[in-house]
Amino acid sequence: MATVKKVKFIKSAVKPEDYPPPDKPEVAVVGRSNVGKSSLINAIFKRNIAKVSSSPGKTRLINFFLLNDKIYFVDLPGYGYAAVSKAEREKWRKMIEKYFYTRENLKLVILLVDSRHEPTKLDIMMKEWLDSLGIPYIVVATKADKLNQSEKAKTKKRIRETLNLPKDFPIFLTSSKEKTGIKELMSYVLDYLDLDQ
Repeated sequence: MATVKKVKFIKSAVKPEDYPPPDKPEVAVVGRSNVGKSSLINAIFKRNIAKVSSSPGKTRLINFFLLNDKIYFVDLPGYGYAAVSKAEREKWRKMIEKYFYTRENLKLVILLVDSRHEPTKLDIMMKEWLDSLGIPYIVVATKADKLNQSEKAKTKKRIRETLNLPKDFPIFLTSSKEKTGIKELMSYVLDYLDLDQ
């Protein structure tokens, strides 16, 4: 059962030497800047701990949180946000790249896509990048409260086809607003990490 007992913000980092020690399994959350990443993290943690902003692209550092003293949750900078300079975007890309290449305790990536739209070219590139690095990931579609029942089934199908995912690949539909899909997502993550609490 996915129970969130304790959450603590550990630190923000840019370079590997600033990361916390790799002594616990780690789950990273990645997605486009306006996909609702901070809102999802807050819904998972059941408190407002990640900064949510009406203007996307606010996560400019790698933010580490500790869940139940057992798992690091990592909020990575959003990608593909047009309102920041090209140099800034390149800086974020390098930051994420370095994190993926150097973090040996990274067990799972939660790749976020917007349930209301087809996954973008950047989402496809991120998925292919994770594949090429051999990093396990699951796909979470956010903002599902905007969809009706028949749209939800179509959305999963569209995501599966666009990202070229196998039939049994885990895709979760979530709504941070209505808190739907969060429990299922966390149960999966904790099972995957083989942690019961």
